[in-house]
Amino acid sequence: MAWVEDQRPMAISNSITVPLNVALPTISRHDHNGALKNTKHQLGDPRTVIIIINGSNDISKVVAEILGRPWRTSRTIAGSEAHGTAVIGIQAEDIKRAGADDRRNSSILINTYRVDPGAPIDSSLTHLSDYEFLYQDGPLFRRDLARFLAHVLGQTNFHEQLIKKERSSFISTTFPDVRTALSNLDILTVGADGVELRVDLLTESHQDGTFSDIPSLRYVGEQVMLLRQRTELPIIYSTRCTKENGKFPMDNPEIYYDYLYRAIQWGVEYIDVELWLPEQIRKKLYLMKGNSKIMSAFHDFSGDWKWTSPAAEECFKEGAKYSDIVKIIAMANSMAENYDLEYFRTTITSKYKHPPLSAVNMGQVGQLSRALNTVFSPITHPLLPTIAAPGQLSAAEINGALHVMGQLKKRDIYAIGTVKPIAQAVFFEKCFNELGLPHRLTCVNRGLKGSIEAFVTQPSFGGAYLYPSLPLASSQVYISSFTDAAQRIGLVDTIFLRREGDRQMLVGANATWSGLRATLTRDFVPSAYFDRTALILSNTEAEAAPAIFALRSLHIGTIYTVGFKAQGPLAAGLEPWTSIQSVERVEQPFVIISALPSEKSLLVQPLLRHFSANGKAAPIGGEKVFLDLADGPRKGDLLTVAATSGWTAYVMADVSAWTIVETLRLLVGHNVPFDFARMASGRVLY
Repeated sequence: MAWVEDQRPMAISNSITVPLNVALPTISRHDHNGALKNTKHQLGDPRTVIIIINGSNDISKVVAEILGRPWRTSRTIAGSEAHGTAVIGIQAEDIKRAGADDRRNSSILINTYRVDPGAPIDSSLTHLSDYEFLYQDGPLFRRDLARFLAHVLGQTNFHEQLIKKERSSFISTTFPDVRTALSNLDILTVGADGVELRVDLLTESHQDGTFSDIPSLRYVGEQVMLLRQRTELPIIYSTRCTKENGKFPMDNPEIYYDYLYRAIQWGVEYIDVELWLPEQIRKKLYLMKGNSKIMSAFHDFSGDWKWTSPAAEECFKEGAKYSDIVKIIAMANSMAENYDLEYFRTTITSKYKHPPLSAVNMGQVGQLSRALNTVFSPITHPLLPTIAAPGQLSAAEINGALHVMGQLKKRDIYAIGTVKPIAQAVFFEKCFNELGLPHRLTCVNRGLKGSIEAFVTQPSFGGAYLYPSLPLASSQVYISSFTDAAQRIGLVDTIFLRREGDRQMLVGANATWSGLRATLTRDFVPSAYFDRTALILSNTEAEAAPAIFALRSLHIGTIYTVGFKAQGPLAAGLEPWTSIQSVERVEQPFVIISALPSEKSLLVQPLLRHFSANGKAAPIGGEKVFLDLADGPRKGDLLTVAATSGWTAYVMADVSAWTIVETLRLLVGHNVPFDFARMASGRVLY
């Protein structure tokens, strides 16, 4: 195991503003593992996690399960560094009695608070803590907690993924209470890469019928919790001031720090920090941001802003000091100002490689700039009560404008194969319509050898998804490039266009492995899989290959195989089971994946029972994962057996939904919410 020094600022005690130098472990695997090497996002922050227990509401053991770490309780923080990567639960009264000053930066202190109406909040615990997790009991609890932990421990790469996209956007919500948006959130966020929570537009009512001038931190925290439970997209947290078309007063900048720093503690991904705030506050937030990203924001509604003036570049440079994205928005009076903005954008991006610039003009005359901006464009939706800024466009309107300008050509996209892709095509078509894409979707059955080549060589070809997947060797005739996953797995299920300078090239990809990985990390953080044991059952290596690649992207340990002998690029390091003695040698697999057909599902049940928590010593985190990839009716109640034997179970519909999400990203570059795709997968395909 190799170690690297991570110089990123970490969120620590809120009275300290210096960055920590924490040694983060990375791993260097051999090439045969097929995993991303030397990635800090796999293991994240290795420090001890201390969970503050408020009364009887103890979730520290669940935290340990999600992290795959040892768990214990304690009465004191002192000596916590001796427990390495453990999760330690400590009662709130013991924390307050001991204080948090003796941690010596060896641990992360997380306050946990269950949101109950009328229940008091002890703000002193919040101030002692690095982070704070607000939650409600229910089916969304564990998933929300896993997302929170993955973020605060640095095991996500949401920002890197966003800035690599050709175009990105976020939906600007304008609801006074996010509860009114939850029922439509899936459709609202189609095509968005993030969701903005306008804190200044939230309206908190009192029992006497009056409303607060500023929503309380408690109310805002609950709103963040509710929003995060219902979307996998990053949240942009904004406190817009009165001068910049918001409702937050400007007489006390310290209020902004209180609200913005609390968002960092809540694990919000993007923090919108207005440029007018004193430099001391902006700098302190940047140093304390942990794994959140800072978006420097400047809005000019005067109509006097000039993109050609020296002040424009100075605005960018000042915003770039303490930010990961610089956003500059101004009111336009003429079409020429859109051209001035594009010249400014070109100048800035050529002179400064970091941070990326998001810049648009407001007003109807400035809508052209919204279509041309490619970095985190603010968008709206017809279902929102109001637009967040003058001239704001929806994703469909932007795509329509790009098509009219010749920047988004009409393409033919194909669903090639048997019944499954044709059933999915109905959902794809709905997404195309919602996004305002001009593309035409055509369903075709895979015919004789060479039939696919007839489609992909057409000038209007825009991409295809295939079921069953196409062997890599048979597709090399007409596909010039392949993703690393497709090469290692040996199967292509998606063909998409990628621009290389002035020309476009066909790329063969495998989206299934990404769907598998997303499913496996839905209720567990990626590091929970590190160096753990896995078992895969399959009739063939080809059917198991995407799962092998997904597990190795999570840096799994030993992978045992049942039912097939691997000989392809992923074969090295696999250990086949050849007899009943092989079962006895394995202490406890953390994850079992069955790629067997549904008619053979009964074969998995004995293994699930044998490796149940009652039959064998439970793994370190106390939880195990079972994933059934059978496509169709099963023999026996396999999922019930898994659940009663202590396994967290997932089915093919979960993988299929995540695969649809990834396939759409590859084909058209837009996001579709998982829940939206899962509903379609469950209803149409299974």
